[in-house]
Amino acid sequence: MQPRPEGAVRIAGGQGFYGDAPAALADLLTEEPDYVCLEALAELTLAILAKDRRRDETLGYTRDLPLYLMELLPALLEGRARVITNAGGINPPAALALLREAAPAMGLGGVTVAVVTGDDLRARPELLPPEFPPPEQLEFANAYLGVAGIVDALERGADLVITGRVADAALFLAPLVHEHGWALDGDPDLLAAGTVVGHVLECSGQATGGNHGGRWWDVPEPWRFGFPLADVTADGEAIVTKPEVAGGRVDFDTVRQQLLYEVGDPTAYLTPDVVVDMTSVRLEDLGGDRVRIHGVTGSPATGTYKVVAATADGYAADLSLAFGWPDAGAKARATADLARRRIDVAGITLDDWHVELFGVNALHGPAALPAGEPPEVVLRLAWKTADSDSCAAVARHVIPLALSGPPPGMTPAGRGRPRPSGLLALHTGLVDRAAVDAGVRVHVETL
Repeated sequence: MQPRPEGAVRIAGGQGFYGDAPAALADLLTEEPDYVCLEALAELTLAILAKDRRRDETLGYTRDLPLYLMELLPALLEGRARVITNAGGINPPAALALLREAAPAMGLGGVTVAVVTGDDLRARPELLPPEFPPPEQLEFANAYLGVAGIVDALERGADLVITGRVADAALFLAPLVHEHGWALDGDPDLLAAGTVVGHVLECSGQATGGNHGGRWWDVPEPWRFGFPLADVTADGEAIVTKPEVAGGRVDFDTVRQQLLYEVGDPTAYLTPDVVVDMTSVRLEDLGGDRVRIHGVTGSPATGTYKVVAATADGYAADLSLAFGWPDAGAKARATADLARRRIDVAGITLDDWHVELFGVNALHGPAALPAGEPPEVVLRLAWKTADSDSCAAVARHVIPLALSGPPPGMTPAGRGRPRPSGLLALHTGLVDRAAVDAGVRVHVETL
């Protein structure tokens, strides 16, 4: 087990997105964390959950939550770790209802659960930015809350805290505020330090060598990636590490790469709880998969929260086709042109038409380096229409090119005809912080 500084709170990053690997929790628990934070949300995730709720009003949470809880159940029941998660998505009460019903089968009896709500602003349209679409058109509209509701839940004895759309780093900052007694309107340097810890831990394997831009091929045992932990003392200093039994790597490079992930202005990283000066952060590689973070400074939070909303925005589908040598690229381009002409002749109106050639320019676009003739090319066609029927009809004018296009015929790179998928358009803006906070509620119950 990794050594723990005296007086430190040990926090683990157990999830980086909806669909991450619950199996990594077993290794995390060998390090006996005080808190396991499961960060499940992104704008794309909210859109996925909105589609779930549209089909069934009892959905809207991340449906892998039970898988995570089953991995964490022994630690929860024995009081060895508390769990904080935003897996409530756009419907936290529904997640609680699921756990109530499943508690006997899952063995959750006796677990105290808190649900934090108030981020959903569809019921309070007067708070939404004036440039937003009418409330009746919104699939969801959620403010990015800070730590206050989570801290309240922890102070009321919750073993498991489920939230909606709180800021990612807030999941990790909250237990530090609770355990170390940091004031929410107090020293912004402490809040900034805790937020940096959360920012490093929030993306699971990215802090331990995942997506690493350095010597990625030297990351140990990538088939058993260790997720990150941090030991944080009351002065805000932290040591980031990983389970000794797992793979991955924690060093200066892996931590600094995650530190700058999704950061716009590094001198003013805006969060609901504090504004962080990322240029103040100091990293010290201690060796042995341990990196010390210190020197963090910040300034008080702004008077606004970010809000993200979505409205229906047509339908899309895509189709991938493979072409081989000779003239693979030329065949792919010709097929794309023929497909578009057939669609136009059929009188189908396209709102968008996208052509990618994997093996030529799909990832780098016009910046792709010139090369010789590729032996294989995969053509990806993607399109958008106003309605589902038109979207489905497009594929019916592309597939006949298997016998009526360039030789020797195209090879589907997928299975079957593509099915239209409903799209959502995102809208972002700022809302009054105090007005949103007035509607935040914390419900606590024991299963």
